[in-house]
Amino acid sequence: MFQSQRLRGVVAIAIATITVAGCNAGAVPTTPGPSAAAEATPTATTTAHPTPTATPTATPVTPATSPAPGERIVYTVVGNGKQLFSELADGSDYRQVTTGPGNHVCPAMFPDAQTIAYCADAGGSGEIWTVKPDGSNDTQLTNLGGTAFFPAVSPDGTKIAFSGNEGSDASPEIYVVDAKTGSGLKALTSCAGGRPGCANVYPSWSPDGKKLVYTHQDDGDAEGGFGENEQIWVMNADGTHAHALTTGSTPKHQRPDWSPDGKLIAYASGQLGEEGIWVMHADGSKPTQLTGCKPGDPSPCATDDWGPTWSPDGSRIAFLRAISETDRPVYIMNANGSGQHRLSPASTVAGVPAWH
Repeated sequence: MFQSQRLRGVVAIAIATITVAGCNAGAVPTTPGPSAAAEATPTATTTAHPTPTATPTATPVTPATSPAPGERIVYTVVGNGKQLFSELADGSDYRQVTTGPGNHVCPAMFPDAQTIAYCADAGGSGEIWTVKPDGSNDTQLTNLGGTAFFPAVSPDGTKIAFSGNEGSDASPEIYVVDAKTGSGLKALTSCAGGRPGCANVYPSWSPDGKKLVYTHQDDGDAEGGFGENEQIWVMNADGTHAHALTTGSTPKHQRPDWSPDGKLIAYASGQLGEEGIWVMHADGSKPTQLTGCKPGDPSPCATDDWGPTWSPDGSRIAFLRAISETDRPVYIMNANGSGQHRLSPASTVAGVPAWH
């Protein structure tokens, strides 16, 4: 089953089947550090998402920009199983997308908004599936034989990059397949020769389809926390010229996401239970904090945000905010951090959102 979608350790995530908390909770399933799908029972040690000590205080400065008509946000809701739900970006028209047994997490939209890619373990192991926004044509796409999580659809809709473990491979890597058939599996990263906890997860395409940004860690955390030296990396779409964009001792986690104009990358940064949303230039320069704990704030800090995703016009960012063990809603804010407000219904345990 999937564990908490917020599983942090990449290694733990990769080994687990799929965790909604990760995908939706901070990590996909147990994905990376690599969370995978979520709410499944991982075989490796993981840490449940901590309960904040206080309800975080939103700091609305100006009302968030009004969403364009028809814009929807898709995310997992943990309850009687883990199912995908969607609603308009103004908070209306809340509806269920997936049904049936298993965990359904880590959604990603196709460019034409006519198909949703996501992770599910309905077949026993975590694989990438696709479904129409109305819940029809639910189809398994990959057959990795290990664990697949956090899909990302290329801007032209022809390829899907995702994190996963092929067969018995212990290290999560980033793969790419044909978006329609699931064929042509190719590994874009390799932890060969690295430490046992090495992992590459959470891919996101650049708007021109030429690059992928992702999270890399050098080793795992035996205690189920963040991985060792967890940083945001970038590589060419064919896997070449992989290099780090961030440095420093603070973990950079899920999920890096490229702005629609290609100029910025949003990501989560901070210690376990005290993450915030940051943005930086696409070359890694000028990192800027938008939410989360700041120097001088009491510790433990009451705010824990992660899983950013840009609106189609780049004016807003949706993300997860952990308020308590039973309330982890999707929030929306303007791209400068102002206008923070809740989107999900009250007392919702949500997973990382996708916007289309």
